[in-house]
Amino acid sequence: MENEQICQFFQLTPARIVSNNFLREPQILGYQATRDHFARSSTHAILQIPVGCGKTGLMSILPFGIAEGRILIIAPNLEIRRGVARELDISSDECFWRKAHVLKDYSSGPYRAELDSDANIHDCRRAHFVVTNIHQLASRADRWLPEFEEDYFDLILVDEAHHNVAESWRRVFERFPNAKVVSLTATPFRSDGREVEGQTIYRYSFADAMRNGYIKQLRVADAQPSEIYFEYQGDNHRHTLDEVLALREEAWFRQGVALSRPTNETIVNASLELLDRLRSSGRHHQIVAAACSINHARDIASLYRERNYSADVISSDMRLEDRDAVLQRLRTNQLDCIVQVNILGEGFDWPQLSIAAIFRPFRSLAPYIQFVGRIMRVLEQNDPYHPDNEGWVVSHIGLQQDDRWDDFQRFDNDDQELFQNLVRGNDPGPRETNDGVRRRINPDMRVIDEVLDRLVTRDFLNPTDVGAVDAVLAEIRRTLGVEPDDLGLSREELAGRLLQVRRREQIQPRPRPIQPQDHRRELQRRLDEAARSIAGRILEAMEISPTGVEIIRQMPELASAHNNLAAAIRLMHRQVNESMGFPPGNRRELDIPQLEQALERLDAIGDIVEANLRRQLRRASHA
Repeated sequence: MENEQICQFFQLTPARIVSNNFLREPQILGYQATRDHFARSSTHAILQIPVGCGKTGLMSILPFGIAEGRILIIAPNLEIRRGVARELDISSDECFWRKAHVLKDYSSGPYRAELDSDANIHDCRRAHFVVTNIHQLASRADRWLPEFEEDYFDLILVDEAHHNVAESWRRVFERFPNAKVVSLTATPFRSDGREVEGQTIYRYSFADAMRNGYIKQLRVADAQPSEIYFEYQGDNHRHTLDEVLALREEAWFRQGVALSRPTNETIVNASLELLDRLRSSGRHHQIVAAACSINHARDIASLYRERNYSADVISSDMRLEDRDAVLQRLRTNQLDCIVQVNILGEGFDWPQLSIAAIFRPFRSLAPYIQFVGRIMRVLEQNDPYHPDNEGWVVSHIGLQQDDRWDDFQRFDNDDQELFQNLVRGNDPGPRETNDGVRRRINPDMRVIDEVLDRLVTRDFLNPTDVGAVDAVLAEIRRTLGVEPDDLGLSREELAGRLLQVRRREQIQPRPRPIQPQDHRRELQRRLDEAARSIAGRILEAMEISPTGVEIIRQMPELASAHNNLAAAIRLMHRQVNESMGFPPGNRRELDIPQLEQALERLDAIGDIVEANLRRQLRRASHA
């Protein structure tokens, strides 16, 4: 199809948008704002829309009356690309235009092509929409960009646009200099302090999305211990809550809280308390947890399993088929909790995730909101106060995530001072560098115990919000069959009572009984996993390829190992047995104290393995 033919399609096809009750408020208003913007300007536009509010549906209607040629939709990853392609498939009953009754006639399109590994240029020429992910479109191999002339696309739609300042995105914009560009995102800023390119022409708040039932009602629960006992650099310390609030400004303290078993157990117990509350409705609500590292994620998953809740780990280091298997277990209700390491970001859509358990300190707001976004999708559409449409963010006060919650609310209230601080890079995210020094699995500061009195809870929306009061009034009418006024209950009095109830609400996470046998088995598993993790970190620090065979060549006794990683793992296990006095090949006979002591000493054991390995390879290089 030629651009002129596509232009006529989008300009002349009757599309039911402005008066369409099947469309959501941000879709209609976002469309109108975009149409008005391009009627008077050609500058890059930003639509700020929360997750779960229908960004894909909005992208599907934006071209009508606006586009004068072919549309390019760019997703940041494969997961989102596939989701967009599904909703733009007119041959499917799941097609958005069909579900929302936007078009009456599909005989001449709109057609879409998906740039997957099997696509070719002829697919694109026959399509109104071309859907791709950024790596497929602008990879170093330049598979696709040279195929398209600079006027091939008239409208470029960028999903999850907080990525759009990366070099690959700039190459796309430069390739199509005359195209209209619309970026859609919930957070028009990045954790590195760079502002998303474009002018915000429309924003829809998270608060409005909650009021209208497009996303879950969010609440936060922070564990606030009255006392905390920890060890730091060989000394024992005891601090009160006020002192903890001051200490958490220090990175070493936050890291110690994040990686210590007692504080992790506190977050686990709190998240399970809330999970049991939510599941009283009969729905299989689930937990998504954020960990600092793969080894930390395995620690957290182990704590859930000890308490008889199923949990698994997912990370970008896993093979694709292994990640898919974990997600399949989640979606078939075989998991209570999924622990992720920087992978379940934008585009992951699973409404049964209702609790976001934060075990790592998010230092910047963008990744915090992206993670919390994983629990925002509702289970019951357009029913804002349904009990299954409640989402909880759980953390520990020592991680300082209550500051991120406050920033989240300020950002949603359009606090321009906060926004400018964010885009100036005043709160950069953590950065890791490989400087030849192995990262430790145990922190310098270790929490020994804490006294926890309660969880401090807060709502994103005020409990006296108009929608909440209306929901209670409607329930009174439905269940009692009388008007609240007849009971002497005014709106003002009801709002006051709701606020009092929220203020009185106390949630005390219960200690969960753990079978000693289950605890011993999980410690055994963790010792094996942590030894493997340290082996990998040793190779990383020494800049040795895990798949190479240098170690095997220099150490004939490891000849049966198939690569460097397998050899390093064997060295770790041997050293554990030697340092701890464990008999070789008899780990199953160890008791809980022995396993706990081995885990505490594992970093020091790793030091011995690394020193021996460096010495062995140095001698070999001089031979």
